[in-house]
Amino acid sequence: MTDDGTRPPSGEWAEVVAAFERHLRSERSRSEHTIRAYLGDVRSLASHLDAAGVDHLDDVALRDLRAWLAAQAQSGAARATIARRSAAARTFLGWATRTGRIPVDPSLRLAAPKRGGHLPEVLRQADATALLDVAAVASDDQDALHLRDRAALELLYASGIRVGELTALDIDDLDLGHGVVRVMGKGGKERTVPFGVPARLAVEAWLALGRPQVVTGDSGPALLLGRRGRRADPRQIRAALHALLAHVPDAPDIGPHGLRHSAATHLLEGGADLRLVQELLGHASLATTQIYTHVSVDRLKQSYRQAHPRA
Repeated sequence: MTDDGTRPPSGEWAEVVAAFERHLRSERSRSEHTIRAYLGDVRSLASHLDAAGVDHLDDVALRDLRAWLAAQAQSGAARATIARRSAAARTFLGWATRTGRIPVDPSLRLAAPKRGGHLPEVLRQADATALLDVAAVASDDQDALHLRDRAALELLYASGIRVGELTALDIDDLDLGHGVVRVMGKGGKERTVPFGVPARLAVEAWLALGRPQVVTGDSGPALLLGRRGRRADPRQIRAALHALLAHVPDAPDIGPHGLRHSAATHLLEGGADLRLVQELLGHASLATTQIYTHVSVDRLKQSYRQAHPRA
């Protein structure tokens, strides 16, 4: 079954989805995460069309695409998910048109719902400090994974990098002397991001005491490793974050991306320039970064209402 409960595509649909996957993987600018998301969405679309009796790609009409998105909405999919699926359908059908599989792109007039304007959930600065203190205490036993988790969370919060960027780091990507890390971001764009002394000390402890406990001949240059010596993956870091946050009273149970949101928000609250934060986070558009200014203002208003006698 696909994610939305329909049966996997078969026949011509299976063949064209396989061809689309080969196309996605030939484009170096697309991350593995993006490829998986697009393929899942296109398989869902193909299965819906197949079940609806649309047997061939060139029979797809705009009404079929709208019916598919409507079914997603009725099943409870979030607006952001529907917007992503609409984008995947347009990418898929645009490719099919360019490659001569269909004469006209039926998705040209396909409108996606606007994304919700909700603010990202973030930690308060005190909660972020408490989280990292918990990670430091846990690493006092010098267990390899406790040392790794402390280094991972310190780096995530200090630099605001994505968890996928973190787990892709090699040892040589860090310049501990100068406190900077070289990150390969979305679209293969490289950027250099600074980090502070606490993150440096945590990474040094991991490299000196933790990594040697688990490294194997197959570990390669990966900075962060799992218990069996393989490169750590985002799921392991996410699980560690959730486990450590459970020891911080009243803190929201955010994931690694929430820690990135928190870093950006705290930078702006501390007076950092918006364009500097954009560069640190690797955002292509300043508009993406501006959501954090709304978070900061929202917090300012909340503090004002709580503290001012005439609020």
